[in-house]
Amino acid sequence: MSDVSAPLIEAASLEAYLNEKLGGEKPLSIERHRAGHSNETFFVTRGERELVLRRPPEGAFLPTAHDVGREYTVLSALRATGVRSPATVLMCTDEGIIGAPFYVMERAHGFVVRDELPDAFGPTERPPFGDEVVDALVELHAVDLEACGLGGFGKPSGYLERQLRRWRGQLGLTTPFTRPLPDLELIGDWLQGSMPESPAGTLVHGDFKLDNVMFAPDPPARLVAILDWEMSTLGDPLADLGWLVSFWVDPDERDGVFGELNSATALPGFRTRGELVDRYASASGRQVDALEWYRVLAVWKLAILLEGSYARHLAGATDDPFFAKMERGVPELAGHARSIARI
Repeated sequence: MSDVSAPLIEAASLEAYLNEKLGGEKPLSIERHRAGHSNETFFVTRGERELVLRRPPEGAFLPTAHDVGREYTVLSALRATGVRSPATVLMCTDEGIIGAPFYVMERAHGFVVRDELPDAFGPTERPPFGDEVVDALVELHAVDLEACGLGGFGKPSGYLERQLRRWRGQLGLTTPFTRPLPDLELIGDWLQGSMPESPAGTLVHGDFKLDNVMFAPDPPARLVAILDWEMSTLGDPLADLGWLVSFWVDPDERDGVFGELNSATALPGFRTRGELVDRYASASGRQVDALEWYRVLAVWKLAILLEGSYARHLAGATDDPFFAKMERGVPELAGHARSIARI
């Protein structure tokens, strides 16, 4: 059995629990996945079976941003659809097992694109990455909610109003532990005053971007799984598109926080942000005239989310060195949102 730090995984307790729920006594090995910045992810090998365990981070300041129960519910429902998502195994709400609620799913194999690519994916192999991401998002937004049991998963109407109310509340919970951020307050006012009318509601992922999907290991580029569903709900599909393209770095945008989060799309051969938007509009039939508003919303939300992570850093509740950079990164994001909004 591998040695995993007690605050995140109680390995002996987890092994006993999985033996009870999945049957048999099989050796367990656990490896912490360090690449993400949201829920904690562990690769769990039980005998020859490869699994993934997801749990909230220790000391989360914004607990609703780390809802593994929500993630499990939507992934389980999507097994009956064509949406590219991992297969769930079990959900555990008993915090006594490992110190937090968690769920287990089958492990998908492939790679996640961040700042570099496997050697096999040269410039001529890169355009399909953008195509696959957009096509997977269109498939997600086309899910028959009633047929898969997600009709009551959320309230599709009023989504944007709830987003603004929720994230303003999250900002209010966080800044007493960090510092005043008047630019984020200003952007919240601008978003409230210029809100567009939403299209018909769909299932939305809530964190749909290039480093939250997995691709098959060999060309041609093929998206095999959408990951990190803890923010999913019913709502405005253009919020997902705005989030995706906000993280899609064009060649002249390598510097700054977005470039650090995901710089691969600035490499030669990738589709541009505008090409992704055009493909989505054509495939979905939705109007995208107000997409700049959704980009501002995306950057504003990211800044608030990362300010929560910065609060965890200040409190000594995280060992992720990325969050220390948010002392400057969050104000930079606020400035970026203002530049998109032209305020």
